[in-house]
Amino acid sequence: MNLATVLIPSVLRSFTGGQSEVRVPGNTVGEVLHALSRNFPELGARVFDERGNVRRYVNVFHNDEDIRFLKALDTPATDSDRITLIPAIAGGM
Repeated sequence: MNLATVLIPSVLRSFTGGQSEVRVPGNTVGEVLHALSRNFPELGARVFDERGNVRRYVNVFHNDEDIRFLKALDTPATDSDRITLIPAIAGGM
């Protein structure tokens, strides 16, 4: 089983005990993210919807590529991969 590194943005670090990076097992991005959500359920609730899909406002990058343009959650993950979670930030005046 591979151990990918998941980069946690500052806005979500309260759900990982302040960790900015977490090593998580999995052979695909989906396996990694589901393992992450089992380890940190509150974070998982913000990443996945009730059907187990990545929420629309969460962007997931495999290294520097958006997984939507790869194989989505089926994108292979290896020990050297970095998976980045980027929640959309709403704003305006």
